[in-house]
Amino acid sequence: MALTMLDPVTALIIVDLQSGLVGSSFIHPIDDVVTHACGLIAAFRRHGLPVVLVNVDGVAPGRTERPRHTGPLPDGWTSFLPELGRQPGDIVVTKRTWGAFASTDLEHQLRSRGVTQVVIAGVATGTGVESTARQAYEAGFHVTLAIDAMTDARPDAHDYSIANVFPRLGETGSAHAIIDLLERTHAHELA
Repeated sequence: MALTMLDPVTALIIVDLQSGLVGSSFIHPIDDVVTHACGLIAAFRRHGLPVVLVNVDGVAPGRTERPRHTGPLPDGWTSFLPELGRQPGDIVVTKRTWGAFASTDLEHQLRSRGVTQVVIAGVATGTGVESTARQAYEAGFHVTLAIDAMTDARPDAHDYSIANVFPRLGETGSAHAIIDLLERTHAHELA
């Protein structure tokens, strides 16, 4: 875990912290993940940096070997957690794939704001978070992953992503370390 820097215009992407998913059986307590994500959100907002809230409302088409839900979702399933404190200035992306960039205008929205780096947190580590990180990396963004602000229902997927995939896509660190780096990077703004 080595964080080196945050670009001047870095966006925070919170993946799938929504009502329909938080009741799942995760390997880390979801309350801790939400607390760390909210700390990141507060820091990014304090510095006027973009906050992206992503929810999932369906699945990509195609055959899979494992069954998946393809019918209508329950009412309120896509609602963001109230703790996130959604603001009018937040970028909101609804996806129907694992990653937040595929089939959405997220890349355009970030580029139009001058974003060159993203910090990613949310659920699930091995699907929504990893896919979003891969897509961000492939689109040319610098990627940072807040590893204590994410979890998965599958311990092996979570551990594999953190140990083997994320170090190849960017830098990893705790939410606290990312917030500290953000404060140092933007210290001149608060003076």
